[in-house]
This record gives sequence, C-alpha cells and structure tokens, in this order.
Amino acid sequence: MRLTTKLILAFLLVSLFSTGIIVVFTRVATNREFDRFVNDKYQAEMVEELAGHYSENQNWNGVEKVFSRNEGDGRPPPLFSIADKDGKIVVAGMGRRPGEIVRADELNAGTKIQINDETIGILLFNKPPDRNPLEDEFIHRLSQSIYLSAIGTLILAFIFGAILSGTISRPIRELTKATHEMAGGNFGQRVPVRSRDEIGELAESFNKMNDDLARSFNLRKQMTADIAHELRTPLSLIIGHAEGVHDGVLPASKENFEIIREEAERLAQLVNDLRTLSLADAGELSADFQPVDVNKLLSEIQSHYLVPFNQKQITLDLEPDSVMLRANLDPVRFSQVLTNILDNALRYTPEGGRVLISTKQSGGQIEITIQDSGDGVTPEEAAHLFDRFYRADPSRTRDHEAGGSGLGLAIAKSIVEMHKGKIWAESEKDNGLKIVIQLPAI
Repeated sequence: MRLTTKLILAFLLVSLFSTGIIVVFTRVATNREFDRFVNDKYQAEMVEELAGHYSENQNWNGVEKVFSRNEGDGRPPPLFSIADKDGKIVVAGMGRRPGEIVRADELNAGTKIQINDETIGILLFNKPPDRNPLEDEFIHRLSQSIYLSAIGTLILAFIFGAILSGTISRPIRELTKATHEMAGGNFGQRVPVRSRDEIGELAESFNKMNDDLARSFNLRKQMTADIAHELRTPLSLIIGHAEGVHDGVLPASKENFEIIREEAERLAQLVNDLRTLSLADAGELSADFQPVDVNKLLSEIQSHYLVPFNQKQITLDLEPDSVMLRANLDPVRFSQVLTNILDNALRYTPEGGRVLISTKQSGGQIEITIQDSGDGVTPEEAAHLFDRFYRADPSRTRDHEAGGSGLGLAIAKSIVEMHKGKIWAESEKDNGLKIVIQLPAI
C-alpha cells in the first residue's frame, strides 16, 4: 500500500471516529435537552393553569377538568399528583393514594404551585410528558441535519486528506527517485526544497549529502589518477635506468645506481604517505597522547631546522608566548605536522627571506602560526592547499627540486584533526603564506 493511500485512510479513519463520537453525543444531548425543555415548558403551563384553578375554587376539586382541555393537542393526559407543602398527597395520580406522604427527595424534585408567593401545592409527575408529533418531527429533522453534516465532514476529510497526503508524499517520492539515481552512480541529482518543516530539512540534508558524495567521488577519481601519475614518474626512472644498465646503454656507474636508489626512496616515501592518509581516514592512525609543552616542542624543532635554513640563508625565528602552553599531543605525530609545514616553507621561501613561528593562547585554544616571506598564493588557492596532490603552481613537478609528494599538508590536516584541532592557510599573492594551527589547551 502506497504512502498516499495510507495517509488518506488515516485521515478518513480519524475523521470517521471523531465524527461518530460527535454525532452520538450530539444526538443524546439534543434529545435530553429537548425533552427537558418540553417538560419544563409543559410543567410551567400546568402550574399556571393549576394555580388559576385553585385561585378560582380555593380547592382542588374538579382539577381533572384542567387536563381534559389538553387532549385536543394529541398529547395524552400526563400521570401526575399534587401534594401539599407538607408532602401529603391531595390529588392522587396513578401509583399514588390520597393522604400518602411523599419522600423528601421526590418532594424537592416537584414543581411548586404558588399564589402570591404562597405555596399551595407541589406538582409531581409520575413520568415525563410524551412528545407530540410536531416535536418528534423537529427531532427527526435535527437528526437528519446532524447525519448530513457528518457525511459532509467525511467528504471534506477525504478531499483535504488527498491534498495533504499528496503534499507530504510528493517530496518523499522525489527523494526516492533521486536515491535510486544515486544508487546507479548519478550524483548530479537534487531535490527541490518546498518547505521549511522536517521534510524540507530532509531535502536539504539529502542535497548536502549528494553534494558531499559527488565531491568525494570526484576526489577519489582524481586521487586515483594522481596516485597513478605520482607512481609512474619514479617507476619510469627506475625501470629506464635499470634497463639501460642491463642493456649496456648506460654504464653501471655509481651515479646511475644513485638515481635508482633516490627514486626508490621517493617511491617508498609516497607509499608511506598514502598509508598514513588511509590510516587517518579510517581512524586507525596510532597515537600516544600526553601533556606536552608546546613552546618547548617548537624550540626543539627550530633547532633541528636551523642548519638547512641557514644553508639557504633564510632566517628561522621563534616567538613563543610568555606563558607555558600545554596541550594533549602525540609529540611524534605533531612533529610530523610541523616538519611538513617547515619543509614547504623551506622550499618556497627565497634566499634572504624569513620564516616566523609564533604561539599564543586565546581562551581555551593554543594558536600556532608559521609565517613565511615567500611569494604566497591567492586566497582561492590557499583554501585548497590541504587537498591531496594539490599544487598552487602546476608547473612544479615531482622531479623538480622544489617538488614534494603533494601529500604533506593533507597529512598535516589529518593529524591536527586527530588532535581535535583546526588548521588553515591565509595568504595573498606576493605577501607570503601563513599557516595557523589551533589546539585545545589543558
């Protein structure tokens, strides 16, 4: 059974149940209140006539004649009795005897007959008066109106149920169709957001998920192509030089074997980087977290890099915060983040340039900034620096002395996120590149 049919049936069942309850209670209440109205009206007329009879005769003799005048309206004479104010029956009806004493509750339920505010008797009905044909016809017509209203309500419930069920099921059908398209590999599907309720939020979430999947799928295809390209270069060099030596085209010299060794090391480094990224993506990258003095760790890394920076005539400065900054880190993994960033800074900062490492604490966050004086990149390029195999300058190839594996910053981002931190790049062309790392302090 389709969702639309289920919703229509649900609306109809709820309307049928609600309308049925309303009809039953309306009929019962109408009959009860109408009978009460007729009874009160009839009693008021009888009390008025009885009071007139007593006022005229000063006794109850011949009171039966009062009721004989009502026989012409089709209503049979009611069975009644009259008691005095002390509760003694003075006019006996069916089931009563003259002089009988009426119980107090029956007496209180009777209608007083008064002349000049003086009670001369109490009218007791043995049963409520019957309706006349006109009153029955009125009740019949009223019941018909109630039934017609109930039928009209059910018809309206069906119409509105069909409209509302269509409104609800339509976006769900669109989501289902788009999901089937996605299952077939078509990630270009989007569903319209028609409302701001839960279904609208579901449509927005679906569109976002679809965009993320499409982006991940494209990145995966691009990464596969990039990996193939990155592996091809060192493999081609290794195979070419090995075949050249084997065929005697190249001499079996130390230089040629050194080229083969260097390319093999580059290939091994690329494989290790890919393995690190895959472990980080799967959440299986091992880490030994411990409280670490961030300023001290940075000072050790600065000391390690002073020699290569000095060889290139680049100044490497450290400006630590005046207070101790402690964070819960894996010092080995986090050192890998910093070395990847400093390796890039060493490649792209020209001779005579400067790289500044600074730290500060803001609230509960430790902020590490690494600013170089290189050419920098555009803000659009800076947003993609942490993508895998991304290069702001496509002309830089892996065999260029300034080229790396293209995975260093991607690995750095994965490790920083593993430490519950954030990393981003800020830059403008010709104004250098600034890498910012935020970590929770302890």
